[in-house]
Amino acid sequence: MYDKNLAKEILNQICNSAKLVLERFEPIKSVNDFTNNIVGMEKLDSICMQLIVIGEGLKNLDKVTDNALLPKYPQVEWKKAKGLRDIISHHYVDINAEAIYDICENKIKTLKDTLELILSDLK
Repeated sequence: MYDKNLAKEILNQICNSAKLVLERFEPIKSVNDFTNNIVGMEKLDSICMQLIVIGEGLKNLDKVTDNALLPKYPQVEWKKAKGLRDIISHHYVDINAEAIYDICENKIKTLKDTLELILSDLK
């Protein structure tokens, strides 16, 4: 059995990062909002940092739970979420703004909602 309190702490950190991504992404209406000005590039940078935090947190959660928790919640592609951290960290100059936009637009809310469900289930 794993340490549920530690798992909850990690889940809360990941959930907070997902909320930050959603907040920072809110004014972004198109990929051009990321790429056509310095403010947009700063938004992209700050969102990518939080995506790294999310991926690293998910990897740590897997370690703490012996890979037993996340597979119970298939609504998120966990492997891709964890892998994004590696892509951003190791290939930062090659970051595709369109891919990050798509992730923010179509994946992060589901991730946040699923994390909140997991936290609720662990109570």
